[in-house]
Amino acid sequence: IALYGAETWTLRAVDQKHLESFEMWSWRRMEKISWTDYVRNEEVLIRVSEQRTVLHEIRKRKANWIGHILREVTRRRGRKRKKMLDDLGDRRGYFHLKEKALDCIKWRKCFGRDCGPVVLTDY
Repeated sequence: IALYGAETWTLRAVDQKHLESFEMWSWRRMEKISWTDYVRNEEVLIRVSEQRTVLHEIRKRKANWIGHILREVTRRRGRKRKKMLDDLGDRRGYFHLKEKALDCIKWRKCFGRDCGPVVLTDY
């Protein structure tokens, strides 16, 4: 529920920090760790045998969605699309991404299951 529509979000650095904080708050809540207890985030992640995944999940969803849009819509341009392309972190431009999106195999290799590092951008 927390990530509903995340593929359309434009994330600033502040938003990314808030999402990471929410993720850690959720893990602490599930483990019943009080906010007054001094337990480091790394310790909480070890207890639950997890890693931080919210930003990677959002990036994966964005890549899937924008790939679909680039394959389906060929002529539309606009400010919103430009921001979405900026969030993917590929600075080679629209044509480069469009070429990859038309070939699903190339697209999955670049933005598939493991979307690589999340790029912090501040707009």
